[in-house]
Amino acid sequence: MARAFGLVTVGACVLALAVAWISYRLIRNFLRMWNVLKPVPSIGVAYPLLGHALQLKSGAGEFFCQMVGFADEFRNAPLLKAWLGPLPFLFLYHAETVERVLNNSVHMDKAYSYTFLHPWLGTGLLTSTGTKWRSRRKLLTPTFHFSILTDFLEVMNEQAVVLVDKLDKHAGKEPFNCFSHITLCALDIICETAMGKKIYAQSNQDSEYVRSVYRMSDLISKRQRMPWYWPDVAFHYFGDGKEHDRCLKILHSFTESVIRERERYAVHHMESDRGTDQGKKKRQAFLDMLLKTTDEDGNKLTHRDIQEEVDTFMFEGHDTTAAGMNWAVHLLGAHPDIQRRVQQELYEVFGDSDRPISSEDLKKLRYLECVIKEALRIFPSVPFFARTICEDTQINGYKVPKGVNVIVMTYALHRDPRFFPEPEEFRPERFLPENMAGQTPYCYIPFSAGLRNCIGQRFALMEEKVILASILRSFNIVSCQTRDELKPHGDLILRPEKGIWITLQRRRC
Repeated sequence: MARAFGLVTVGACVLALAVAWISYRLIRNFLRMWNVLKPVPSIGVAYPLLGHALQLKSGAGEFFCQMVGFADEFRNAPLLKAWLGPLPFLFLYHAETVERVLNNSVHMDKAYSYTFLHPWLGTGLLTSTGTKWRSRRKLLTPTFHFSILTDFLEVMNEQAVVLVDKLDKHAGKEPFNCFSHITLCALDIICETAMGKKIYAQSNQDSEYVRSVYRMSDLISKRQRMPWYWPDVAFHYFGDGKEHDRCLKILHSFTESVIRERERYAVHHMESDRGTDQGKKKRQAFLDMLLKTTDEDGNKLTHRDIQEEVDTFMFEGHDTTAAGMNWAVHLLGAHPDIQRRVQQELYEVFGDSDRPISSEDLKKLRYLECVIKEALRIFPSVPFFARTICEDTQINGYKVPKGVNVIVMTYALHRDPRFFPEPEEFRPERFLPENMAGQTPYCYIPFSAGLRNCIGQRFALMEEKVILASILRSFNIVSCQTRDELKPHGDLILRPEKGIWITLQRRRC
């Protein structure tokens, strides 16, 4: 008995010492960062443990406006600091400071807040770090080769026809919200190109999978803003943990079933995959390529590896593109002169025909590409993203210690008047080659920049061109909202608070 009591006592002492040691290390690290970052301008008074968390708005729209307000207020400040719980964050919205981080191969790790994506996306291309990210990026880059992307044009054209048919029911009628129509089109495209699976989202927008995709994004962004829900125990017992797990089960069950289906198909139809007797090549999805991909040692991706990337494609590949197209539709509808110029370009390429869009056509749509780029400047699909500083460094004359999170504020960066005079004005001509000559690449980063830029940006631009061209070949657009009425918001994806309201008129050529 005495021996058992002695063992318990020793165990308790060891545990107490371990807790004390860990607490000491955490406090020492916190105080070190506090002292080093003290000279950096701050958004306000930080409180112990909570930092500035109580000063930040909880609603997505209010939080977004608050962040934009900080960037405007401190536009001329070299850096800006905030403490979220015990973690320091630096806001970067000048090309010089952004380049200092994104152009450095050391600072490749995503910030702590991305860990809340791990239950859904694992450590795929978006969230992985270090050696795994580098090997995975090298492995996946060939699947985004232009010649492979061209094969997806057929899917984009098919889904564009479905979208135009749906929009045609609104032509000549009252204003309507086009946001969900365009978003569901993008979801159909990514499902078929990423997984080879038709989900008919445009016809069945109330599907459980579709609802779960959107709800999961909302739950994650909400948790990122609330440090008291960062611990898993607190999130699951006091937050939205149960709903999070329910959505997660639906999302993973769907992708798992699709992967198993494609694996079975690959085994039983190897010959048909090489082409039919007539030589017509079977349409492949990213998933088919992932199932065949091998690393330098000849090893295939595991089932878990494949699911991580498929889930990542689904998350990154539809919501961002859909948002970009919706914002472009609003801007074109609000600027009829620019809309007419795009339609003139379309007429020069297509005439009166309604033929599908080819890869050669896309190359000729230069002004439409400028429109898309300018829309992404004013309304970047990803308004903020974050990295971790992986070694002590200097940014704009300030020492920044290892472990600090930096938030790149794309929305504010794109409004720097040094590079974009009258930044709120919609001027696609900014992106004509002669006007971009000599411009620093880090003043405009809708797809991030540096080594860790978006692997799917060519896919996104191709999709936006196809869908917008298809809409503008069929309709004239009139926007029914002012810029102030849009109320953009979002942490993960930039969306309008109440959708994009437009009227359509069928075009007479």
